[in-house]
Amino acid sequence: MMIQRHWNLGSKLLMVGAPFLLLIFMATVATLWVSWQLDGGAAAVNEAGRMRMQSYRMSLSIGTRETSQLPEQIAEFNRSLSTLRQGDPDRPLFVPWDTDTNQRFAMIESNWAAYQSRWIQSQPAIFSDLRGDTVTFADNIDQFVNSIEVHIAQWTALLHLLQMSLLASVVVGATVLLYTGYLFVLEPVGQLKQAIEKIQQGNFDARVERVSSDEFGTLADGFNGMAEHLQSMYKNLEAKVAEKTVLLKEKSDRLESLYEVTALVSKATSLDELAQDFIKSLAKISHADGVALRWSNQGGQRHLMLAAHGLPAAMIDGEQCLNTGDCYCGSTSQDSDFRIIPIRDESSAPLEHCRKAGFETVITLPVRLHQHLMGEVDLFFHARISPTPAERSLLEALSSHLASGMENLRLNALEKEAAVSQERHLLARELHDSIAQSLAFLKIQVQLMRDAIKTCNESEIAKILEEIDAGVRESYGDVRELLLHFRTRTNTEDIEPALATTLQKFEHQSGIKTTLTMQGQGLPLAPDVQIQVLHIVQEALSNVRKHAHASQAWLDVQQQPTWRFEVRDDGIGFKPDTDQFDETHVGMRIMSERAQRIGAQIDILSTLSRGSSVILTLTPPSHPSTTNEARIDSRSASPASTPV
Repeated sequence: MMIQRHWNLGSKLLMVGAPFLLLIFMATVATLWVSWQLDGGAAAVNEAGRMRMQSYRMSLSIGTRETSQLPEQIAEFNRSLSTLRQGDPDRPLFVPWDTDTNQRFAMIESNWAAYQSRWIQSQPAIFSDLRGDTVTFADNIDQFVNSIEVHIAQWTALLHLLQMSLLASVVVGATVLLYTGYLFVLEPVGQLKQAIEKIQQGNFDARVERVSSDEFGTLADGFNGMAEHLQSMYKNLEAKVAEKTVLLKEKSDRLESLYEVTALVSKATSLDELAQDFIKSLAKISHADGVALRWSNQGGQRHLMLAAHGLPAAMIDGEQCLNTGDCYCGSTSQDSDFRIIPIRDESSAPLEHCRKAGFETVITLPVRLHQHLMGEVDLFFHARISPTPAERSLLEALSSHLASGMENLRLNALEKEAAVSQERHLLARELHDSIAQSLAFLKIQVQLMRDAIKTCNESEIAKILEEIDAGVRESYGDVRELLLHFRTRTNTEDIEPALATTLQKFEHQSGIKTTLTMQGQGLPLAPDVQIQVLHIVQEALSNVRKHAHASQAWLDVQQQPTWRFEVRDDGIGFKPDTDQFDETHVGMRIMSERAQRIGAQIDILSTLSRGSSVILTLTPPSHPSTTNEARIDSRSASPASTPV
């Protein structure tokens, strides 16, 4: 059995390039070795040349009888001989020894021994043969150098050969690698490129032939599989696009339906309007032939029809109010969910109205908010239907929107009722604290008038008439002031114009001179806060008019870091500890209640014969007050804080 071996691309390139890499490596090593030999031979030639120069220097010293430097020259010549024989470990210096170089070096050593014996050790008196011996000795050194240079020439030729072979190996290796790269890489890549261009042009029949078992073969298989998948997808693309289009249309219709119901829920001002608009929209969205919206009482025993669309009049009249259990409609309980009721299959159930109207299917949908059942929506169809999960989810979302809308209407009604009740309570308190007391005083004066008339006491009658006139004037002033309070309007941007108008009216009514001072720049107050602030300022000014006997009043407003309003006067003052909550100072209690609504704080400062101050401080929005109760601090003012 033959086992086919699969070589990957890296293995193929390694097999092709490895011999050339090995050959280049060997040639490089050989070149380095030859270069080392050349360096050592050249250094040996230089050292032998120094020996020749040293021989001439010694001959000159002997011939001139200047022997003082001769020992040093002899030692230097011996060191050169030793270096040539043993080599130099600090640098590449060695002699290419062979038979010829050994003989010539031995001749140099024997000539050096004879030269030392004749001319140095014996110290002759005649130097006629010194020149000839020196020339002969130098010739022997030259012959030794020539024998070394022969080896250097051979190594140089070998170096040139190695360099040429290395160059040839590089050229041949590069050529082979380029060819194999083209064969194994570029050609498969080119085939893939051509196939991709065909795919881009819409020719999904393009395929790549698998010619190898390496990575490009695997890539060809993957490309062919991808091309087949693209071809299959392209064939089914039109059907998938149509499917996605239908799905997108369903989602778009769902969003449009949710938006439509959300819009009508937010715009509805009454439960009847909400119910009528909702069932019409639901009938259009669900394609139902009839829709009924039923409201459930708190116990869930009865279901009242709030609105109906597409149902016969007889059916509406007959099912105007259903008790739980009389019909499948109106039988939704706290745990009930989306139900589909096939009418024809419920022969035992009391569904006569549905049968007579020709309905085949009824869908009951609970209207529930936070697990609280508020009612149900019934959808009637002339055909048997079964909603999809998406349609069911849409209907449940719409019923949830309806429940939220009904709850919002209920909360808005409660809020309006509470606001009306609060305003009525405020009006009653204002009437009780001002006009009612004045009328009670007038009633007493009228009784006294009757008694005085019976006794014909004219002086007493005149006195009582003056009291009655003063009481009527005070009641008239209270009525005008009350009307002014309820006609006060806020400024949506700045409270300063409203404060200035209030002071002008006060100055006109009382004749007391007023001054307004504004300090700093702060964020505008909310409209509801502005109206309460104005009422508190008006009440403080009213107390100044009624009780202070002042000639001047000031209103100081500080906007930063918090809003602070101070109404002060130069009147007679009072004792806060004893007089603050008696019947003549009910305005203080009214101001305290108004401050409580906006979470503000009121401080009362007063000194007898030196005036009073009413200070209103608003809590910053970023630091809400920890209590909703207003605090009234009644304390005696120091001379520095008492208004003059």
